[in-house]
Amino acid sequence: MKYPIGIQSFEHLREDNYVYVDKTELVYRLVTEGKTYFLSRPRRFGKSLLLSTLECYFRGRKELFRGLAIDALESEWAEYPVFHIDFNGTNFLEPGKLDDILEGVVSSWEKEYGRTTDFHDIGRRFAYVLHRAHERYGRRCVVLVDEYDKPILDVLDTGARMNSAEEDRLLEDRHREILKGFYSVFKAADNDLQFVLLTGVTKFSQVSVFSGFNQPADISMDGRYETLCGITQEELERYFAEPVGGLAKKYGTDQAGMMEMLKRQYDGYHFSENLTDVYNPFSLLNAFAQQALRDFWFSSGTPTYLIRLLNHTQENLDELTGRYYRPEEFVDYKADVEQPLPMIYQSGYLTIKDFNLRRGTFLLDFPNDEVKNGFVSVVAANYLKTKNTNVSGWIQELVDALENGRPDTLRNLFTSFLASVPYTMRRKENERERERYFHYTFYLIFRLVSVYTVYTEKEQSEGRVDCIVETPGYVYIFEFKLDGTADEALRQIDGKGYARPYRSDARKLYCIGVSFSSETGTVDDWKCVESAASC
Repeated sequence: MKYPIGIQSFEHLREDNYVYVDKTELVYRLVTEGKTYFLSRPRRFGKSLLLSTLECYFRGRKELFRGLAIDALESEWAEYPVFHIDFNGTNFLEPGKLDDILEGVVSSWEKEYGRTTDFHDIGRRFAYVLHRAHERYGRRCVVLVDEYDKPILDVLDTGARMNSAEEDRLLEDRHREILKGFYSVFKAADNDLQFVLLTGVTKFSQVSVFSGFNQPADISMDGRYETLCGITQEELERYFAEPVGGLAKKYGTDQAGMMEMLKRQYDGYHFSENLTDVYNPFSLLNAFAQQALRDFWFSSGTPTYLIRLLNHTQENLDELTGRYYRPEEFVDYKADVEQPLPMIYQSGYLTIKDFNLRRGTFLLDFPNDEVKNGFVSVVAANYLKTKNTNVSGWIQELVDALENGRPDTLRNLFTSFLASVPYTMRRKENERERERYFHYTFYLIFRLVSVYTVYTEKEQSEGRVDCIVETPGYVYIFEFKLDGTADEALRQIDGKGYARPYRSDARKLYCIGVSFSSETGTVDDWKCVESAASC
């Protein structure tokens, strides 16, 4: 079986017999039920392949679709003039690069369809090309734009400037202005357009590139098209039974067990209130090709722009995840560094996990283990800036101690790790900020312990537990105090009945009270009560 990893050409994929998950029924619905669309999906989710598929369809390449669902739906296979713009593969931190790209593509089209001296700005010149192409073909034009937002994302919040003799301004503002003018062509040339699709990671609003033309239909959360990119559970079972079986044999499990492992690692994306599970296609195909479960998607690109945004905001990651939001809070990116949630969601690091129909709100959290582990690791390294150069090794020692029921080792590990965090990181202005710092530090640490069930700030009937860790043989209930005593923490565990849900649990239970010193930044007092039933 040939896996189309990195192949974004539908023609190449079909002619060279790569495996293809048939999305053409949805493609046919898309082209017959609307005209101008916008689709947001995380990187490496198949957006470029979708645009290539649409280009082949609109060029009437019937032979490439033989045997696919659309073959039985389409009878005309007419050829349209297609204009495909791809912003992938270009670093837009270089001033003038966006102008060069647009000038290059429009100039090439002008050589084919003619140029007028009546217009000089790039948008009007493109509109003229579309009109001439419409006249020549006798059919309206198709415009496909891949990663429309990359010129903005590349420079977002970097402070990069033009610094030319003509002007000195932020590249971010300059790029937004250029794109807004360019996309205004879609309003002026409406009569010359048959179909338009823009794809990207983010949907910008307010000072928007979209405000220059008629608003496209945003299908990013449209239940009809939620599986247009990515791989569903049904598609996984239909197309990939053979490689799943190979992985099962390697990892010493059966087909059902391997499916569950794949689901935890790569599944969990939802793009509408229907909550249809969608797997990350890049990671899944790499896992099949290499016959290994690794963090393929996350390791293919570091979310540096998200880290920049999180450094600006007053919110921590634990305050953003596991909460219900109204759609307007996470759908449109408003170019506001104090509100990073929409960017984190649209980039694929958070996804929809539940929908409250009565309230019209969505629960957002990490989609799967690959994303959670990778993103939290990057955020933790950036936030803590620990001098410990082997954080992954430290996490493994922590996991071993939890697995083997060694609370004294846990104390030593926490004490040494926190002592490696620079004083400047934990220096806070007031008591509330100091408490918030220690709370977030332990949230990040325990989120990194992914092999076991970990609850942070878990709500119970009489209060909220700081942290509970469940392993096959042990349950650990932690309560943390800043500049207090371990006895105070244990009294809270007992008084609030945090251990009651585990009274009938056969596992050994440890209730651990921990006090941290804001002066030393590490463990000041630690007490552990062992019980098989309660604390």
